[in-house]
Amino acid sequence: MLFERPEAGHRAVVLQVELKRQANPDRGEFVELAKSAEIEVVDVVVARRDVPQPRTYIGSGKVDETRQALAAADADLLLINHELSASQQRTLESSLECRVITRTELILTLFADRARSHEGQLQVELAQLKHAQTRLVRGWTHLDRQKGGIGMRGAGEKQIELDQRMLGERIKAVDKKLQDVTKRRRQNRRSRVRRGAPTVALVGYTNAGKSTLFNRLTNSSVYAEDQLFATLDPTVRALAIPGLKDVVLADTVGFVSLLPHALVEAFKATLEEVVRADLLLHVIDASDPMWEERIVQVNEVLQDIGAVDMPQLLVFNKIDLLKESDHFGKSAAKVSALTGAGITDLLAQIGDKLGVVAPHQVRIDSTDGRTRAWLYEAGAVLDEQLLEDGSLQLTLQADAHMIAELKKTPRVSLHATRGR
Repeated sequence: MLFERPEAGHRAVVLQVELKRQANPDRGEFVELAKSAEIEVVDVVVARRDVPQPRTYIGSGKVDETRQALAAADADLLLINHELSASQQRTLESSLECRVITRTELILTLFADRARSHEGQLQVELAQLKHAQTRLVRGWTHLDRQKGGIGMRGAGEKQIELDQRMLGERIKAVDKKLQDVTKRRRQNRRSRVRRGAPTVALVGYTNAGKSTLFNRLTNSSVYAEDQLFATLDPTVRALAIPGLKDVVLADTVGFVSLLPHALVEAFKATLEEVVRADLLLHVIDASDPMWEERIVQVNEVLQDIGAVDMPQLLVFNKIDLLKESDHFGKSAAKVSALTGAGITDLLAQIGDKLGVVAPHQVRIDSTDGRTRAWLYEAGAVLDEQLLEDGSLQLTLQADAHMIAELKKTPRVSLHATRGR
C-alpha cells in the first residue's frame, strides 16, 4: 500500500521555525506567498530551536501545540517555512493528520501556476521532478517491509528502483528540451551582440513592479499583477534610449529571500539574461517598509548566479504611493511605472550608464539623408541647424559605438562641445 498523504486544503496554519546562528526565511514574505497561492492563513505558530529535531524537525511539544492550533482554527493544511526531509514530512503528516507543505513546495506550486511560456513550463517541471527525487527515499510505508533471503530482493526495493528510473528518464527528457530552448535563446543573444545591441535586465524582489515598469518602458502588455511571481517567463523587447539605436530590455523572474537552491538551478537558463546583461535595473518597491532588506535579499540571489558585480542602477518604483522620496539617494532613479512619473529621467540615466555622452556636433551634407535618418532613428539628435553653405549641423547625444561609426562615415565632420 502506498503511504496516502492527506488531502491539501485551503485553510492553513503557518509554522515559522527560527533556528539560531543561521538565516531564516522571512515570515511575512511566506504569508504573502501563501496568499498568492489562494491559501487562507488562519494562524501562525513560531518554533525556536538551536538545531532541527531529527524526527519531526520541531520536537514533540511543538507538534502538540501545532495540532491544537490546527484544530482551533479548523485548518486542514500546515505550511512550514523551511525544508524538511522526506521522513520528517511524512512523520509530521502522520502526527497532525493533515497535509504538510514545505517552502520549496509552496514556491513550486506558484511557479507551476504562473509559468506561461514553453520554456517556463519546462523549467518548473524540471524543478518539480528533481524535488520529487528527494521524496522517494522512505516516501512509502511498503518500503519498510522488504523480504530477506537469497534471490528475494523485496517488492519495496523494486518499486523504488522503478520510480527512480522513471523519474530519471523524465528528468533527462525535460532537460534535453530545455537545453534546446536555451540554445535558441543563446543564438538570439549572439545576434544581438553582433549588432552591438546592449542588454538591460530588470531584476528585483518579486512584486516590486518589474513587469509594469517593463510595459511602461517598452509599450508592451506583459502580464502584470499585484501578486508574488505574477510572471516567470523571460521576456525581451526593444528599448528606445536616446543616443542608442538598439537596446534590449529583458524582464526576469522576481526573487524572494533564500530562494531554494533547486529553483535557482532550474531557472539558471532564464537568469542568463541577467548574467550576460550590460546593465541591471534593480527595481525596488519604494512603498515597502523593508526595502533595504529586499535589496540585500536580491543581491544574495545575484551572488548565487554570479551577477552581483554587474553594473546596477537602483530604480525605486511606486513613488506615487509616497509623500517624499528624497531619502533614497541622488544616484538612484525614482519612478512610478503606473503613472509614468520619472520615466524620462530613468531613460537618461540608463543612457548614462551605457555610455551615452552629450553633446557632440556633427556636420553632414544636406544630401546625406541616410546618415541623418539613422541619427534620428537612434534618438541621438538634440538640435539641427541649416548652415550657410547648405550643410546640416546636428547636435547629438551618442555612445562610443555611434561616435566611432560616425568617424568612419565619409564627408562627416565631428567634434565634441563643452557642457551638456
